[in-house]
Amino acid sequence: MNLLAVFLGGGAGSLLRHLVALSLPATAFPWATFAVNAIGSFAIGLFGGWSARFGWSEPLRLALTVGLCGGFTTFSTFSKESLALAESGRWGAFAAYAFGGVALGLAAVAAGYLVARQ
Repeated sequence: MNLLAVFLGGGAGSLLRHLVALSLPATAFPWATFAVNAIGSFAIGLFGGWSARFGWSEPLRLALTVGLCGGFTTFSTFSKESLALAESGRWGAFAAYAFGGVALGLAAVAAGYLVARQ
């Protein structure tokens, strides 16, 4: 049951990530990945907090955290896009994306967790 929950959540998360990418215009800055990683970080904090607070079942917790959030967010694309910005000499965009993305992700997961624990 846990494997099925992760599988279904992961598929849903990947589809949502693709829909976000389709909905945002293509620009020189990778806004879609930046957005999904921030939203997904908030969501995993929220789901983790709610899981602890309300005693969610293991399949539900796994479906939403490992599956949905894992499929929605993307570290590999974040890394590839960071490298592309650096290789193109866009150092300001690289710093904003790489360091800003990590800082925003950490702040978002903490905010989600704090909201869930209220």
